[in-house]
Amino acid sequence: MSNVFSFTGTVGRDAEVRYTPSGMPILNVTVANNVGFGDKQQTLWVRVALFGKRAEGQLPNYLKKGQQVFVSGELTQNEYKANDGTTKTSLELTANIIDLVGKRNDASGGAQSYPQQSPQARTSAPQNSQNDNFDEPYDDDIPF
Repeated sequence: MSNVFSFTGTVGRDAEVRYTPSGMPILNVTVANNVGFGDKQQTLWVRVALFGKRAEGQLPNYLKKGQQVFVSGELTQNEYKANDGTTKTSLELTANIIDLVGKRNDASGGAQSYPQQSPQARTSAPQNSQNDNFDEPYDDDIPF
């Protein structure tokens, strides 16, 4: 069986990279995911870990508090005793994929720290198509 859990959420605390005694890097970040709606909405906090060379790249520079992310990987649930003696659970995900989504919430109003795309890297629709008359309404029936 396959255990793959994918979701989008918001980084709750800046990512940090630590190293095991053997020298393997581990990127740790906490991601909030809102489930439900209205009065029934609640926030699930998921601890996300990314292992190996991918943890050492530029990704930690972009995983800052407020950044929207898509995360996919293997989910586990761990139980632990809180300081008050109660048993609590935590969700932990060993990530295979962490992708940046949307723009970062920047309360300071400063410039975003995303790399700029060159004009050559941007794509646009072809300009010479004869069927591209967007001022006329569509005559086609919708197939669904």
